[in-house]
Parts: sequence; structure tokens; C-alpha cells
Amino acid sequence: MQRTKPPFRADEVGSLLRPQHIKEARASFEKGSITAEDLRVVEDEEIAKVVRKQADAGLRLATDGEFRRSWWHFDFLARLTGCELFHPETGIQFAGVQTRHDAVRVTGKVDFPDSHPMLDHFRFLKKQTDAAGVTAKMTIPSPAVLHFRCGRGLISTEVYPDLEPFFEDLGKTYRKAVKAFYDAGCRYLQFDDTVWAYLCSQEELRKSRDRGDNPDGLQDIYARVINYAIAERPADMTITTHVCRGNFRSTWISSGGYEPVAETLLGKIDYDGYFLEYDTERAGGFEPLRLLPRGNKIVVAGLVTSKTGELESKDDIKRRIEEAARFVPLEQLALSPQCGFASTEEGNILSEDEQWAKLKRVVEIAGDVWG
Repeated sequence: MQRTKPPFRADEVGSLLRPQHIKEARASFEKGSITAEDLRVVEDEEIAKVVRKQADAGLRLATDGEFRRSWWHFDFLARLTGCELFHPETGIQFAGVQTRHDAVRVTGKVDFPDSHPMLDHFRFLKKQTDAAGVTAKMTIPSPAVLHFRCGRGLISTEVYPDLEPFFEDLGKTYRKAVKAFYDAGCRYLQFDDTVWAYLCSQEELRKSRDRGDNPDGLQDIYARVINYAIAERPADMTITTHVCRGNFRSTWISSGGYEPVAETLLGKIDYDGYFLEYDTERAGGFEPLRLLPRGNKIVVAGLVTSKTGELESKDDIKRRIEEAARFVPLEQLALSPQCGFASTEEGNILSEDEQWAKLKRVVEIAGDVWG
């Protein structure tokens, strides 16, 4: 019951703790002590190492750990045509902590440029994974993230007096991105997405309304945009999503089970797989998985937390997989950590050794459960 195509029975979300070498190089670059080329050389060295470490851990895929990024989303979104990074008065509020004051706004017609730097980031990753004999996985934020994170207030009313043309351009932008990554050699692409978890949270829905937005109807709009974006992917390309509940220095944002979005997310969007966080009671039970269509779609259950270093019991995780299999066939399940280990460059509060122990534990459990 092992899988030869992604998502794999033992998988991972994407980001990894930044090695000290990269942290020091980035700090030196920001102070002007080294050049961008000097920083790139360090990043290349560390990415080559981390790809081999993922392969050595038994994973059949590898990411670049998002080592070249400061944020899981802003680094990609800010380099889209028509978007820019800026610094508002406040950051993003997590449970008990606030992020740096960075954000993205839409100032022009949105498009995907041929020069987007993450295409070259992927090409470098592909060379390393080919050498290591594993599949290269690329992660980018979902199109829904740009809209929900900006809201009406950060999307230019001069360029988009009505939001329908914005959503049309957003779908076209991501369709171009999918093709560009495919042409660069990508066969495993993931849309990381906090929005579906926000749509399960009464608190986040309230915040959306308080800032003047209307979250009603967004599920259908996002489903339409995403399906348009991925509709022309070739048959040998896998596109998954990760539904994130917030991941900054081991804290979180949203709570609430998947029931409010499961019918649309699992049944109406043409993803090949869904990385769903299930490491705490904030995610609710497995009952919404009953709405996953029977067939080829895979739910990758995030049962191993990336937020703390304590290593989960193999028996406990196996019991939870058995619970999930009451609602979806075992052959449509897989296992991963609930999120990346460093959605921002600060990283979660655990050690690199603890991170690797968790990834190896995922591989071990998947081997026990699926052979």
C-alpha cells in the first residue's frame, strides 16, 4: 500500500528549521556585511545538505526547507506583478505573540512574471533531489491567501473597483504559475492555505467582518479560482494543499473543526491531496473526512506536531490513524507533521535534532501502517 507518486504515505508540509549558518549569513546580508551572491552561496550549500538529510530520513520527497524565504507566503506574493511588500503599524496576531510588521498589498493588475525568483529556487532544488533520488516538492501560498490576507482594504480600488476582475486575474496568475513550475520540472506542487482554517473559526470570521469584508460566499469564490488555476495541469503533476491553523514560533491562530468547509474543500476543489492539521483538539474530530470522495484523493493527516519537541508515541499515532480510517478508507490516508517547522525564518521552539526525530518517526509509522 505504499505510494509511488505524491503525496506519499510518509510526507512533510514544507518548511524546516533554518540552520545557524543561514541565520548568520542572512543577518550579515541585512547589515550589508556580505553580498546577495554570498548569501546565495550559503543557501545553496545548506539546501544541498538538507535535501540529503530528508532522503537519509527515509522520505521519498524533499523540499528546500524554504531556506531562501523569510515568510512562507509574503516572499512569493510580493514578487507577483501588481503586488508589493509594505510595513503596516501592526503585525499578524497569533496566540500571545505578534509577528514582524510585514504585509502585502495589491497596487496593480495581478500577474505571474516569467522572472519570478522562486522558479530558479525550484530549479536548484530539482538538481539536488535528482542527485538524491527523491521527488522535489515546491510550496507556494494559495491564491486565496492573497485575497483574504489583503481584504478589500489592501486591493487597489483604482485598479480593481470591483473584485470580480481581481478574482479572474488571480486565477489566470496562478494558472501561469502552475505551468511555469511544471515547465521548470516541478511534478509536486503544494498550495499552502490558512484561509480554509480561518473559515472554520468564528473568531476569524468576526475579524474579517470587523475590517469591512464579507466572508459569506468566499468558499465558492475560492473554489472557482483554485479550480481554474489547476485545471490545465498535466496528468503527471500532483497538486496538494496544506490547511494551516497558524504557525509562528510554535503558536497558532484559528480553532474549529473542518465541518464548515469540508464539503467544498474536499468535494468541490480538484486537489490531489489535503494536508490537514490534526495535532490538537482545536482541529476537531475526523468526522468531516467522510465528505472526501472515494477514489484517488489523499488526506495527509498531520498527527505529529511541529510545535514542540516531544516525540509522539508510535502506538498513539497508529490509534489515531485507525480513528480516521472509520471515516475514510485507509488507502486514502497518509501521515505527516501537522505543519512545517519554520513557517517564518524564526522557526518553532524545538531543536533540529527533535525535528529530524519527528520526520523519522513519521517514516517509521507509515512503514508499519502501510507496509
